[in-house]
Amino acid sequence: MELEKKYWSDVLDAIEAIEAFTGGIKTLHAYSSDRRTQWAAERGLAIIGEAVNHLRRIGAEGLPPDADRIVAMRNRLIHSYDNVDVKIVWHVLKVQLPVLKEAAHGKLSEP
Repeated sequence: MELEKKYWSDVLDAIEAIEAFTGGIKTLHAYSSDRRTQWAAERGLAIIGEAVNHLRRIGAEGLPPDADRIVAMRNRLIHSYDNVDVKIVWHVLKVQLPVLKEAAHGKLSEP
């Protein structure tokens, strides 16, 4: 598998794992009360950020316009782990991940 497809596959795998962990959680309150799910989601977001960073480094085309923000989220989760805003993470999970998932599906369906 070419490197670019590998990284897009990593993004998609992490998104699907996050969806599996958070599927039954419908509210910010429920999410913020479930530390195990937070850890799982944050791990998935860190993987996504790292994969997107690799995609940038190899000059991949078709990255989402907010690729820099995705990598910044990864850096915050890793380096400022004690200063993560659960509301921002929840927003990313519910609003931004579906868009990224669609982009990953699109890139992986290209020949």
